[in-house]
Amino acid sequence: MTHYIDIRLQPKKEIRENILLNQLYSAFHKQLYELKSNNIAVSFPEYRLKLGRLFRIHGSKENLEKLQSKEWLKKDITYYKLSDINAIPNKVKYRTVYRVQQNMTEAKLRRLIKRAKEGKGNFNEEDIKKYRIKMYQGGLDNPYVELVSMSNRQLHRRFIAFGELQESEIKDGFDLFGLSKISTIPWF
Repeated sequence: MTHYIDIRLQPKKEIRENILLNQLYSAFHKQLYELKSNNIAVSFPEYRLKLGRLFRIHGSKENLEKLQSKEWLKKDITYYKLSDINAIPNKVKYRTVYRVQQNMTEAKLRRLIKRAKEGKGNFNEEDIKKYRIKMYQGGLDNPYVELVSMSNRQLHRRFIAFGELQESEIKDGFDLFGLSKISTIPWF
């Protein structure tokens, strides 16, 4: 990661910050999907309780130029302030920015119930109640974006977590959402 682009959200009365972030991240994901890119990443440098208004994209200068050549933000530019492609500062820390998932979900519960009805498992009404209680107690507090998946067009929440700050960079590749549990991004 040698360069970055900052995109500052500029919400207006008619469109809230979280809606803008969802739209921006969906458009970003679409571009990564079309480019089949695993070497462009995203971060949220103003993260506190929410992800914040600053959406930062990391990559090589060439990869960021390729991303920008698609003009993927052109129609919504009044809601965003886009920076030039800039070099990463010399002295930075690194961290992972990755997806976390709740392991107990309604979809999983439906599958368990279906399997029990088909005689492939033992899951009764009491088990369903216990599962729901445990599921709601174990909810995630992480900030999230709501995205439309490019593969199945389903709307889903992508909960974001931030790793500890580190002194050195780890390179392994990123998913088509610009996230990784292993690869780090410059944090500044």
